[in-house]
Amino acid sequence: MFTLLSKRILTCMTLSAVCAFSIGTTAAFAADPVKLRISTPAVESDWHAKMLTVFKDELAKTAPSVFNVEIHLNASLFKQGTEPAAMQRGNLDMAMISAQDIAKQIPAWSVFTAGYLIRDPGHQKKVFNSDIGEEFYQMVADDMNIEILDVGYLGTRQLNLANDKKINTPSDLAGVKLRMPGSDAWLFLGNALGADATPLAFGEVYTGLQTGTIDGQDNPLPTVKAAKFYEVTKQIVLTQHLVDAVFLSMSKETYDELTADQQEKVQAAAAVATAFNNENRIADEASLVDFFKNEGLNVYEPDVAAFRDQVQKAYLSSEFAKDWPEGIVDRVNAIQ
Repeated sequence: MFTLLSKRILTCMTLSAVCAFSIGTTAAFAADPVKLRISTPAVESDWHAKMLTVFKDELAKTAPSVFNVEIHLNASLFKQGTEPAAMQRGNLDMAMISAQDIAKQIPAWSVFTAGYLIRDPGHQKKVFNSDIGEEFYQMVADDMNIEILDVGYLGTRQLNLANDKKINTPSDLAGVKLRMPGSDAWLFLGNALGADATPLAFGEVYTGLQTGTIDGQDNPLPTVKAAKFYEVTKQIVLTQHLVDAVFLSMSKETYDELTADQQEKVQAAAAVATAFNNENRIADEASLVDFFKNEGLNVYEPDVAAFRDQVQKAYLSSEFAKDWPEGIVDRVNAIQ
């Protein structure tokens, strides 16, 4: 009887231990946070770098211990423009990608790389929150296996030149080596403005301006300040040629592995992050003209109508326009 009782006790103890181990193991696995690695070429002081910290902090607040967000700035993880391919290969979870990046794989997206189409930040948000945005985001999900979470205002791009030649019309840019990111869409825009578009990685722009490898670069004013390009340039020409966007995106493979609740939390955090970026970037742009003037730069507005006319004609007669969905320009223009 003693032996039988001992066996029963031992069996119960063993089962209890197994159950305890099983519960503990399950809890441990459940507690493992979802790792989200984000790569960006942005410098730490730029708003679209700071908005990633807002995204991270918002998830920490709304979903404690659920996500482990790693932010890699200064193109330290992947070079600018290579992020979409990295997400598609499963080597990267998140990035901020441009319409120019997307247009490399989905030519219809080149409509959003065209100069003088989107009017201002408010118009940009309305366009991508409309059925147009839904339609174009679905293209990215279907054709690139990337989920766009939200659009952020990257700024209105201006010309920033190392020389002091007065620029009034596109013809004044003849022979000017204007740095552009290395894609067909970016280079077309630089050439449409009248310059000699020259591809160069963002991390090499400061030195390129300093050494004369390039004569100028185009970026929104907050980026000019954050990257300190004003230290090696003499003027800013307010061409306002592109109301630029950045799309906070996630590998669809990563996104689809999230629960419905986790997806909701990620979408909400993205909305908070882009709103933070937009508010601060718009306020920043409004104050920066005086900042650059105080730094000794000549800041002025050229004949914007002449630039708009030349750029729009260049796009409408280009190969890009052949890939645009029928009526898309009218649909974008109709959104007020």
